Amino acid sequence: MSGRLVGVVATVLLVGSLAAAQTPGTSGSRDIMPELLAEVRGLRVAIEQMTSSASRVQLALGRLQLQEQRLTVANSRLADIRNQLGSAQRGAAEMQERAASLESMVSGQIEMPKPEGQSTAEQIRRQMNVELQVLQRQVVVANADVQRLTLEENALANEVAGEEARWADLNRQLEDLERSLRPVK
Repeated sequence: MSGRLVGVVATVLLVGSLAAAQTPGTSGSRDIMPELLAEVRGLRVAIEQMTSSASRVQLALGRLQLQEQRLTVANSRLADIRNQLGSAQRGAAEMQERAASLESMVSGQIEMPKPEGQSTAEQIRRQMNVELQVLQRQVVVANADVQRLTLEENALANEVAGEEARWADLNRQLEDLERSLRPVK
């Protein structure tokens, strides 16, 4: 009960002193207008800082979203080129194997197929030589295509790396901005 009594007495004293301080014309009163003016100026500065910070955050987020889109497009193009390159490499390898097989038959290392009908072994050999020459030209074209796609893949991989670096830089800037906006404790 004595704790409750002390609390009531403290409350009455506090309310009384606040009432005396707010009563106009008392000897302890002071002019609060300069303090209010300073507070309003401080609020204005805080609002301006918040507005500026909000604009910077929106700008950074917009840039980050654009960079993410650029990175997605670059990664998509790289994946497409890698698919094309894989197909081209498989095609070139198959052509090279067929050319090697034909070459082995023409040179006599592997037995040629038996002539069917009225064809002679020499006619089959000449036909295989023609097929081999055509296939060798196709292999050259396929290897050039593989080389072109490899160069394009390397260029796109470098582009993706650059876009990732830009994305990381923007993300770092956004984190720095976030840290600067945290309230000071």
